[in-house]
Amino acid sequence: MQTTSGKRIVHTGSHWGLYDAEVEHDRVVGVRAFVKDANPSPIIDTMPSAVHATTRIARPMVRQGWLAHGIASNRAGRGVEPFVAVSWDEALDLVAAELKRVKSDYGNEAIYASSGWASAGVFHHAPAQLFRFLNGYGGFVKQVTNYSFGAASVIVPHVVGTMEPVGGAVTTWPTIARHTRLMLMFGGIPPKNTQVNSGGIGRHEAGEWLTHVRGAGVDFVNISPLRDDAAEALGAEWLPLRPNTDVALMLGLAHTLIAEHLYDRSFLETYAVGFERLRAYVMGETDDTAKDAQWASRITQLPTRTIVDLARRMAAVRTMIAVSWSVQRADHGEQPYWMAIALAAMLGQIGLPGGGFGFGYGATGGIGSPQPRLPLPQLPTGVNPVQAYIPVARFNDMLLNPGASFEFNGHRLTYPDVRLVYWCGGNPFHKIQDLNRLLLAWQKPETIIIHEPWWTPAARRADIVLPCATTLERNDIGGGTRDRF
Repeated sequence: MQTTSGKRIVHTGSHWGLYDAEVEHDRVVGVRAFVKDANPSPIIDTMPSAVHATTRIARPMVRQGWLAHGIASNRAGRGVEPFVAVSWDEALDLVAAELKRVKSDYGNEAIYASSGWASAGVFHHAPAQLFRFLNGYGGFVKQVTNYSFGAASVIVPHVVGTMEPVGGAVTTWPTIARHTRLMLMFGGIPPKNTQVNSGGIGRHEAGEWLTHVRGAGVDFVNISPLRDDAAEALGAEWLPLRPNTDVALMLGLAHTLIAEHLYDRSFLETYAVGFERLRAYVMGETDDTAKDAQWASRITQLPTRTIVDLARRMAAVRTMIAVSWSVQRADHGEQPYWMAIALAAMLGQIGLPGGGFGFGYGATGGIGSPQPRLPLPQLPTGVNPVQAYIPVARFNDMLLNPGASFEFNGHRLTYPDVRLVYWCGGNPFHKIQDLNRLLLAWQKPETIIIHEPWWTPAARRADIVLPCATTLERNDIGGGTRDRF
């Protein structure tokens, strides 16, 4: 569309919202929020500077040492040596030759591919395109789980039989407004996170729903080291527990429920298995240490009386136990989700409107929305003939310990000997926990290939870098599974 000022308007979308880009002389000079989005994310205002940033990668680039010496180059030069611009023909020939060499010499199990959210879009979806390409080439070592809720995705199916409570099949905001009276937020519901969704957002509604729920009389308790993990409009009581002590607090709450006979014995006997074993542990019968409120207070640094009073409030009203994805990103990260489910079972409210537990509220936009989850078109990726895989967080371990065995989700697996890493649509230096260890592991592969629009830390440490477009520079289909647009 052409405006009277001569600007061209390009309608586009991103993880943080739909918007119109104002283009003048082939440069983005401004953005306009989607007309039907009453609460657009301010992140869209960064797009003009991002598209034309000095950190954009304009041409295929190859690390100087790798271009001169190939896999014999000094891998410590990654991140240190300058890059040399090459033509697209030369870059594609180098990539093709490396894939052919590794497959011929070591097999497809020596190729590891990974991705991330990349840019919003269904066809130009980096993971789908990358995996489709490599599946057609004989396969690759894949990753399972994710950084968002990796520990939860393993433990929750063993506890409740499905992944649905983690993936967003949670009680919706209208039901919470009507039936819930107390909502415990382990890890809070950070309003900043609700600005984004992997498929995009047409209308940001989280703030409106939270205001509605608060107006309906629901009391919120923000259980987090950060006060900002709950919007001010919620008027939430803040319990600033010590980081990574959520389970200790849950155990202290469970002890009060048991000691004061506030738990639902009938529900546990009918719908749960294993409560007697948990009860014995909580009451100290197995280790002579009662996990009472005083015990929990010493660990969490919350007052004993606060813990006792909270347990009584939970038992007195319809209570929703919400746990953020972030809480399980820690050592023994499966424990908070497991214990939250147990705590909800003790209250006997699982299955009742507005009661029970819910995971991921506030993790991304749309979780808790009453919009039905709709399937999106998806590019078929084919079948991966390679059986080897790793949990995504074991990337460092795989590169540093080829051939070593490890246990995952009840299986004993072996780390493959990866010679080539192909990364498209993600930045491992933004995700992987131990960056110093990652720098060491990063020197192990013979070749690292990355597609990126910008010089991210990963791109600066690659051997071959292929530039790619942003959402503003291509046509695509956008949409989120929990969005009406």
